[in-house]
Amino acid sequence: MPDPLQPVLGGDAPFDATADEIETRAELDVHLAKNTLAGLCVLGLRLDRDPPDLTGVDVRETMFVGCHLAGPEAEIDLIRRGAHVIPPFDERPYPTHPALLYTPEDLSAGFAGHGFAGMFDTLVYQHFVAHGGAVPDIREALSQRLHDAGIDNALGKALNEWAHAHGPGGAIGIMGGHAAARGSDPYRMAASLAQRLAASDRLIVTGGGPGVMEAANLGAYFASRTAAELGDAIDLLSVAPHFMDHDPYTATALSVRRSYPLADLDVAGRLRHGGLALPTWLYGHEPANLFAGQIGKYFSNAVREDSILRLARGGIVFAPGWAGTVQEIFQAATKTFYVTDGPSGAYVFLGTEHWSGLPVADLLRSLLARSPHGDQSGLVVVTDSLDEAVAALSQ
Repeated sequence: MPDPLQPVLGGDAPFDATADEIETRAELDVHLAKNTLAGLCVLGLRLDRDPPDLTGVDVRETMFVGCHLAGPEAEIDLIRRGAHVIPPFDERPYPTHPALLYTPEDLSAGFAGHGFAGMFDTLVYQHFVAHGGAVPDIREALSQRLHDAGIDNALGKALNEWAHAHGPGGAIGIMGGHAAARGSDPYRMAASLAQRLAASDRLIVTGGGPGVMEAANLGAYFASRTAAELGDAIDLLSVAPHFMDHDPYTATALSVRRSYPLADLDVAGRLRHGGLALPTWLYGHEPANLFAGQIGKYFSNAVREDSILRLARGGIVFAPGWAGTVQEIFQAATKTFYVTDGPSGAYVFLGTEHWSGLPVADLLRSLLARSPHGDQSGLVVVTDSLDEAVAALSQ
């Protein structure tokens, strides 16, 4: 599959927004023609396949991160000539330093032949659990940190692509319960709202899980289709409503993608048609959300949660949820209270009945009214109306 971040195949222009990073062999060849890689970072390349001739190339202060080299001699030669080599951890099922975000195709690889148990996403989760889960040994911890640093870097590049195509307007986070069944009212509301927002060029950001999160990415996936088509897709998904039924849940998602395929899109196009998902292997027992356009899957849940809330400065939608959603509400509120990442968009609580029984909105208003940067309680909106939600998020 061609790399969507590489629109040029030569010349002096960088292949993406990062002129000092090399993520493809084609980009590497451009620099090799100049006989210098000095000061650059080469990320995750298979240099053991058709090995390039590096013997006469200036590699002073070059970083080779997660690259497979032709052998120990090649690695020793690079180090002797001033390069820094951070090798991949070959026994891991995941890349030590991914240069790009994941796609649904990446995470679901292996499902066709081996089902949920044999897909890439599940194999990485099994490895994560077998190596200590949230408390890995030092070797595994270092490998996971390198991986997550790669995801951070790739996320920045993807967001640069989005901003270049659509401007710097704030992304909208959509949060809510992972247990919301496909076809339920919360699921349909989240999907419909996300479809409307994505159609107006707002970037949808979710935690990448099932339930409301899948619904939001599904709605964004249908950004260029009709509301009726989205409703038909939800009906198809509803035959496998619960995410713990791993194989049928995943199979129906892949079937809907085949029934409603996307064109060959660049990164900005993928983000518009599916949005951004930032899941974690800490919750790897949950099937991968296969409707997101780009997926930044992390090992560190703390980094992932902070990234979602840091990005969602154009407003956050809270569909019905419980402890995890309430935690996210006040984690986001801290950033808004102190204006940590700049001005905040609206806090939209979908589902008046749910949020009247769990009255966090009242506490949030009282908190934001006391912000040192002025009364921000007006950001809080509790509604059952998608029109009202869209209006609040469009200000």
